[in-house]
Amino acid sequence: MAKRNERLSWTEEQWKANLTPTQFEVARRGGTEPAFSGEYDGCYRPGTYRCVCCGEALFSSETKYNSGSGWPSFYRPFAPQSVGMADDDRDGRQRVEVLCRRCGAHLGHVFEDGPPPTGLRYCINSVCLKLDESAPESPTTDS
Repeated sequence: MAKRNERLSWTEEQWKANLTPTQFEVARRGGTEPAFSGEYDGCYRPGTYRCVCCGEALFSSETKYNSGSGWPSFYRPFAPQSVGMADDDRDGRQRVEVLCRRCGAHLGHVFEDGPPPTGLRYCINSVCLKLDESAPESPTTDS
């Protein structure tokens, strides 16, 4: 695995060898897990949600909330540099895709219907996350 803060760039074969078929389909191919099926939708244990592909800290449990959407939802990323955004019109709808900045994994989408203080809802696929409960970390307080 790459050193922390180093951009992780693997071949498709390397990703397939290190991820489950579902993780590969969602994280590397832009798929979506079915609503209400993910491990972390109803999970509220403290910790840091990390990228399943590279281990980057993406979201804190402190910013997780129940949106009722069927996917884990957060109102802020762990740090501004944790995630990137891209326009996504793959299914004919205009949406904003959320990507891991370190490895480029597709995580889900962000919508402007979230709670204060940001008004954002980061709607993230559980299969793209790994909850690290060993050392809960606080998110950045910047919006």
